[in-house]
Amino acid sequence: MMIRIAQVLSILLLCSVTATHAQYKQLINNRTQLLNNKGQLLPFTKLDKRKIAVITADSNRYAPFIQQLQRYAEVRNFGFQRYDEHTKYFNTIIVAGSAEDLRPDQLAMVLQSAVNKKDVILCRFGTDINYGNLGHSATNLGRFASILTNPETSAAGQQNMAMSIFGGLAITEGKNRTEQTRLQYTGGRQSNLDLTTMTRKIDAIAQEAIEKQAAPGMMVMAVKDGQVIFEKAYGYHTYGKQQANAIDDIYDLASISKIAGTTPVVMHLQENKIINLDSTMGYYLWQAKSTNKAKIPLRTVLLHEAGFTPFIPFYKNLKSGDLQRFPSKDHQVQVADSAYLRNNYYRDMMWPAMLQSAVKPSGDYVYSDISMYVMKEVAEHETSKPMEDYVQEILYRPIGMKTAGYLPRKRFAKDRIVPTQQDTAFRKVLLQGFVHDEGAAMAGGVAGHAGLFASANDLAIYGQLLLNRGEYGGVRYFKPETVDLFTSRQSKTSRRGLGFDRFDPKSTAGYPSKLANSSVYGHTGYTGTCIWIDPSNQLIYIFLSNRVHPQVSTRLLDLNVRSRIQDAIYETINQAKK
Repeated sequence: MMIRIAQVLSILLLCSVTATHAQYKQLINNRTQLLNNKGQLLPFTKLDKRKIAVITADSNRYAPFIQQLQRYAEVRNFGFQRYDEHTKYFNTIIVAGSAEDLRPDQLAMVLQSAVNKKDVILCRFGTDINYGNLGHSATNLGRFASILTNPETSAAGQQNMAMSIFGGLAITEGKNRTEQTRLQYTGGRQSNLDLTTMTRKIDAIAQEAIEKQAAPGMMVMAVKDGQVIFEKAYGYHTYGKQQANAIDDIYDLASISKIAGTTPVVMHLQENKIINLDSTMGYYLWQAKSTNKAKIPLRTVLLHEAGFTPFIPFYKNLKSGDLQRFPSKDHQVQVADSAYLRNNYYRDMMWPAMLQSAVKPSGDYVYSDISMYVMKEVAEHETSKPMEDYVQEILYRPIGMKTAGYLPRKRFAKDRIVPTQQDTAFRKVLLQGFVHDEGAAMAGGVAGHAGLFASANDLAIYGQLLLNRGEYGGVRYFKPETVDLFTSRQSKTSRRGLGFDRFDPKSTAGYPSKLANSSVYGHTGYTGTCIWIDPSNQLIYIFLSNRVHPQVSTRLLDLNVRSRIQDAIYETINQAKK
């Protein structure tokens, strides 16, 4: 009873110091104006409802505009040639150019799209906003869902226009004004932070890590007050240096899957009263009823206090014929390139073994992957949907997480995915786009504790959703109290939240950073990844790497790379406060 009261008090205290809405700080002078905005179309809200095409007369000239749009959503780029054929299956058309770029015949095609009930957005660049090529027709102008203008044709002006459409920048000039609702990509301009010194520090740490082979490369991203202040890729996919790392590379997130894949599903189910965290495994799972886990509450599972075995090396139990180098009728579970597992191995062997495994008395903190295997099973039984589909439906697609998901080789080219280990023990092949964790691979690539892949940008979107206490892009996805509950300390024996890891209060720990504070939550990943969210500073820090390449190494930990980079970010923020 006392711990429950303490939990409630901690949440009330957090609510009292954390704003319900996003604490964005508009620092950029945005000269974009919104002349009309039918049905408050802009900024866009749920992106899963939109199929967006951008049309320009010159894709090179408007590359900054196009590329900025593509940071937020899947946006296809076309010219006016074969306009009707290209735009037929899109419900949102963005047309951009200056007065001299857009001919009357081209705009006539665009207006036909409006007649066809598509949302057509006209973006005019430059100081000449004469609409003579529309015949000065108020009727024609009224067919556009929105019209935006920006006098600047520079890259910055184009980027500001694009961000205005999605809510990355608030529109603060003119009659129709908007608020910032999404991440802002302005390179930290006007942030009052010494980003030059911070960049020099981070560059030096990253270079040291690569030279000492802690990882062949890495990606670092930081967001402050809703503005991306740092975003840089270092090194290469492998030590062979054949492909340089890029900011949109996709990484195996390892245990970040726990808080960015499984936990948001559990949060959604809990706040919609589909599950109750104080109900037991036996209540939700028939197979658990006759086991030693029947009476274990889900809350205890999420806190890693259920007494589960920390780790079961399932791949060591494989028998001859279970794994082969080619697919067949009985071997359809692909665990890597040229590696196929016997069908239903997870159902028939792994899940029963977890259910029958020993448990110690509950209450003590013992980190175990079994916890999230359990939560995935509960979620799928309650939703009747595979977790990988459900999380896309309720979260990733609506908020614009374009790369996040499981089984990335089914969705992306192989070279977009950073390879992990040269597996010599189990699959005996380089792992690229197949989950590094052996158990997750044997479960079909989708598990509660691992299997999620994403870019840094997608993690930043998710981090901002959490900083906003459940709101992003003008839409509420979680109640503030749900985010507070899961991310605040919920254990009397450990630092943990529900699913989430947290700042270690021990003064000697320096975890996750020696300059972090008690509001910080997030998670690390075995492959060399982390995301840490700091409500006190409205900060998101993301580090992605493949430190397990070509073989598992402790150098990233020995050199304290992730924490030192986080320290450098904190030093910059603290200096600006003086």
